[in-house]
Amino acid sequence: MTGRGRPIPPPNRASALTTLPEETRQVVLVTGNGYNTTYATLETFAVAGGHWVAVFPPLPARIGSRGFSDNHVEGVPTTPTGVYSFGETMYGIGADPGVRYPYHRVVTNDWWNENPESPLYNTFQHSTTNPGGFSEALWKEIPAYTHFAVITYNMRPNVPEPIPNAGSGIFLHEFSTSGGNATAGCVSLSHANLVRVLTWLDPARAPRIVISPVQNLGRY
Repeated sequence: MTGRGRPIPPPNRASALTTLPEETRQVVLVTGNGYNTTYATLETFAVAGGHWVAVFPPLPARIGSRGFSDNHVEGVPTTPTGVYSFGETMYGIGADPGVRYPYHRVVTNDWWNENPESPLYNTFQHSTTNPGGFSEALWKEIPAYTHFAVITYNMRPNVPEPIPNAGSGIFLHEFSTSGGNATAGCVSLSHANLVRVLTWLDPARAPRIVISPVQNLGRY
């Protein structure tokens, strides 16, 4: 109990994290059993009354078809471990579902540049020509990219500039099939759960996403 008689929330996975920036008041945890799993659990926490509290019930998620990786590289379908921000803009083929971030509705010729030889590697690009490499035609990825948030793996602020071949286009997006399937490295949720999370995330609360096998969560 606190001095005013309010119960202190029990410790949880968020309260055990030690590497979050001081200003972070929302955190998303994506964990799974070991490195080789393609199934994960996504949990959401926010600071309330000076303590981390759970927001939504744990949500079933899918990750890369080759599991988690501490050393993700371009073209290998693993999900990179670590602590990341969310990009300044959210995107989607569908209309803005009510997110708190700036939202760009994807149109024809909107790409995510995944060409390691390009100076625009790992950025959004509107172009009438394919940027090359593994670049994704965002407007064609239905339903996966109905709505999505960018996870700042291999991009600012996690690195000063994208490192060629270190990987690109890591998003939090919708399942690409109704039943959910493994991804090429992204984190995916059902449509309903994705909208819940995206509309909850608030840039004013400096949210972070922590991705890790549950056995290694103590690193963060």
